[in-house]
Amino acid sequence: MDFFASGPARSKRTLVLAHGAGAPADAPDLVALAEGIAAAGVRVLRFEFPYMAARRVDGARRGPDRQPVLLDTWREAIEAARPPRSTTRLFIGGRSMGGRMASMVADEAGVAGLLCYGYPFHPPGQPDRLRTAHLAGLRTPTRIFQGERDPFGVPAEVEGYTLSDAIEVVWLPDGDHSLRPRKTSGFTAAGHLQTVVEKSVAFILGPSD
Repeated sequence: MDFFASGPARSKRTLVLAHGAGAPADAPDLVALAEGIAAAGVRVLRFEFPYMAARRVDGARRGPDRQPVLLDTWREAIEAARPPRSTTRLFIGGRSMGGRMASMVADEAGVAGLLCYGYPFHPPGQPDRLRTAHLAGLRTPTRIFQGERDPFGVPAEVEGYTLSDAIEVVWLPDGDHSLRPRKTSGFTAAGHLQTVVEKSVAFILGPSD
């Protein structure tokens, strides 16, 4: 497993991040998120699913791998990031699809926490096609960062879902699926990024750190 690494190699906290469906692990928004969290002393490891890694080699655009492949890739990433007998606390998560896939392996992997950035609760324009069944029983402590204008799930919809008590949804005012607000809203992308980084770091480090 190849990682894009940020932060101190000997940190007691490691966060493994996966990209979304359409952008690679070195997409500017994911890099900014990773670097921001790493600046607080967290080791951040980004990886790519096979279809995205293949695109990097041949330049051909292709759709995401089938779900079993995505989940197995996550399992491989977790195993590679958590050496045997390590005392490092491991957190996982990602953008959109990457975060959703992480949420499906979090409990079985026994990770310390889950961070999702723009969770795809349903496809845009298809609110009846929910991707939430497994979230009702999720045991892993979880933070979901969601834009209030996200077509994959807005507050009025998400508030009606049955979600585990382990999940906290953090809403970004006027944010879209990338958590970016409109210029006319009075909020800024930089401000939202700072909020997301600060809350992610607080979640990872915990009250005792």
